[in-house]
Amino acid sequence: MKKALFLFLGIFCGLYANSLQEAIEKAAPYDTLKLSAGSYRGNIVITKPLTIIGNSSVIVGENKGSVITIKSDHVILENLTIQNSGQQKTSLDSGVKLLKSSYIQIKGCNFEDVLYGINIELSHHIQIKNNTIRSIDSLSLPQKGNGIKIWYSHHIFLSDNKTLHVKNNAISFSHHITLKNNHFKNTMFALYFENSKNISVERNIFQYNSSAIVSMGTYDLKIIKNDILSSTGAAGIGIVLGNGRKIMINGNRIRYNAKAFYIDSQFKEQGMQRFITKNEIAYNKEAFHFHQAIKNNTIKYNNIYGNISDVVKDTPNYLTANNSVKYNYWDQYGGFDKDGDGVGDMPYKVYQYSDKLWHFNNKIKFFFASPALSIINFLSKIAPFVPPNLLLEDEKPYMNLIKF
Repeated sequence: MKKALFLFLGIFCGLYANSLQEAIEKAAPYDTLKLSAGSYRGNIVITKPLTIIGNSSVIVGENKGSVITIKSDHVILENLTIQNSGQQKTSLDSGVKLLKSSYIQIKGCNFEDVLYGINIELSHHIQIKNNTIRSIDSLSLPQKGNGIKIWYSHHIFLSDNKTLHVKNNAISFSHHITLKNNHFKNTMFALYFENSKNISVERNIFQYNSSAIVSMGTYDLKIIKNDILSSTGAAGIGIVLGNGRKIMINGNRIRYNAKAFYIDSQFKEQGMQRFITKNEIAYNKEAFHFHQAIKNNTIKYNNIYGNISDVVKDTPNYLTANNSVKYNYWDQYGGFDKDGDGVGDMPYKVYQYSDKLWHFNNKIKFFFASPALSIINFLSKIAPFVPPNLLLEDEKPYMNLIKF
């Protein structure tokens, strides 16, 4: 039977003697330690099933190593402030480090001045809920660690967390990961997926990140009903898709980015891979930025408006194939609807005219909308010296904004 062990340690006792580690060692498996308000010395190691619940309780690390290391299954950490890890990336100094552990819950905790927030290695069935994670304030963003790092770990559920001023949140070689109702702000890559599968990203908020979501080699990725806003810098990107398969992007609001989408389609890629539907893609510099080929994309029922460029391709090799693009609203479409069915009479075709100059050389975009470039673009359309490249064609563009 589980027991409850009440640990009432004052602030002085916690600071000057490692009473928390001693209590952990004396506790029986599945005991509950309830901490009173105060500070407790960190760099603790948990090697048995245990629950630790705080009440204005601060676990203070030694500015080296990890503040809490878990090497057991069935551990719960709740309502703790965890601070002052080391700064060594080689040892992945963390607020909480999980090593080959399963059925772990970390909820309601506040991480401050930790290099890595929660580092999950070779661990499974983990719940991370309602935590706030902030890296070491004195470090510049490239020097910080990840807020949440998941490596070779499966069946992870993350909800209602905030990660602020961390470098990335990285998920590598892991599967069955759910991220829901989280807030990612002021990072480099808010979410970075690498060679992972069965990923669900739903109803999260992304703000002021260099890139919101970066997916490399991910299989079965669902990005649903997120707010992806205000990626920072001249190259700030909402969603980066590279080398993945079976990717569904539905119902998101993607605004105020340099690039809403950056898609790297491989020439050898086979079959429909990306399904982009019912999104609001608005007020970005570029709506869709393609690298190499434009192929294997389903793009339907999106509202695409207020962007400087709808489609950009940055490599000279020309290939557009196997796309299903229809029933989108494009504010740059200039066609008519004579029969009044709400669908344009002519397809919306995005060609590459003089803009191919700055598609391949970003420095030229400084002259975007200048009289010289406008004249070149106009002449290219009415009397092209060489045939323009057709980048993308919407067979049946909507005339008005779509109501979802």
